[in-house]
Amino acid sequence: MTIRRLNSTDLQSLKDLNVVFSEAFADPETHLSKKPSDSYLLKLLSKSHVIVLAAFDGAAVVGGLVAYVMEKYEQERSEIYIYDLAVAENYRRRGIARDLILHLKAIGKEIGAWVILVQADKPDTPAIRLYESLGTKEEPLHFDILSEQNS
Repeated sequence: MTIRRLNSTDLQSLKDLNVVFSEAFADPETHLSKKPSDSYLLKLLSKSHVIVLAAFDGAAVVGGLVAYVMEKYEQERSEIYIYDLAVAENYRRRGIARDLILHLKAIGKEIGAWVILVQADKPDTPAIRLYESLGTKEEPLHFDILSEQNS
């Protein structure tokens, strides 16, 4: 098992990771119905504030995460927000998700990020246990506020 940060040469790996997310979240509508163009994905992979990590078993993508670096205004520091993290069902309970987060922590240290933030849904007990083993739990509320074009 290897973990590495994807870059603009890894277009197919990002597409494969999106399939892993679709299956893990049981959400093909979000992840597969309106696939972004190759140029959009390549542009995304080239942005320094977008971190995409993939776990590989040989050439196969079996898990990964997408995180965003957010520069703060109140102090000269940044935070990293894990937006999506998933591991293919056949590869779970092998420490892959933990290894992805530890890899992200190393990147965070490199870039001077202060903290990594991640959200978990209450019914997702395995994710909650993992995150509790790595950090401090807070219980904020989450609200989705649609922009005008999506109202």
